This record gives sequence, C-alpha cells and structure tokens, in this order.
Amino acid sequence: MSGSPSAWDLVTVPARQGLEAVDILRRGSCEGVGPVLHDDGCGTLGFVVPPGTAAGWDMPGSVCTETDGRGLSLVAPEPPVEGSGWLLPPGEAEGVTDPGVLRAALGEAARLIRAADSCF
Repeated sequence: MSGSPSAWDLVTVPARQGLEAVDILRRGSCEGVGPVLHDDGCGTLGFVVPPGTAAGWDMPGSVCTETDGRGLSLVAPEPPVEGSGWLLPPGEAEGVTDPGVLRAALGEAARLIRAADSCF
C-alpha cells in the first residue's frame, strides 16, 4: 500500500462471512482486498473501505462506520482500534477494499454459508 489512507470507513461483518469474503476477494478480484481487522474474540472482521462509504452502506448483516476525524490511523503493526488485531495488515494488503467489490463478495459468501449450512 503506498502510504496509509488518513481517512477511511470500516465495514464490520460476522467473522465466518468475512473470512469467506476475504477468500473470494483474494481469489478472483483484480482490485484485491485492503487491510482487514479482527476483534480479539474473533467474532467479527472489519474491512477498510474508502471514506464516505458509510453514508450509502445498506447491506443487511453488516455495519459501516465512518472513522474520519477520530484520529485513527492505519499503521501496522498497531491496529487502529483497541481490542482488535490485523488479519491483513497495511503493507501486506492493497490500498482499501472497493465497496462494490466487497458487497458482491459478502453476498457470495452469505450464499455459500447458507448452502453449506443446508447440507448438514
């Protein structure tokens, strides 16, 4: 990543769906995946997305939080949110995750999870 973005939003999803989405993004997206946080309990993942994403984010099962102006920075190895850690730290990940690409990956991940759960 060429420098850390100073303003960004964070899309938070359940860990299972987030991990599936990371795999989908890493396998097939030409845009790739940006930095990803996990909470200490590993119950959720947070995808770093461009600032302004929160204003239009409406995907069920996820939350997008605006971080601009809160003094949070994306500098590895320290995560910007207390009680979190890096799954994909800045420097190892692309710039930020494109919200449209993330939305598609999260939708595909949800479908895969439903299909897997219906088999058991």
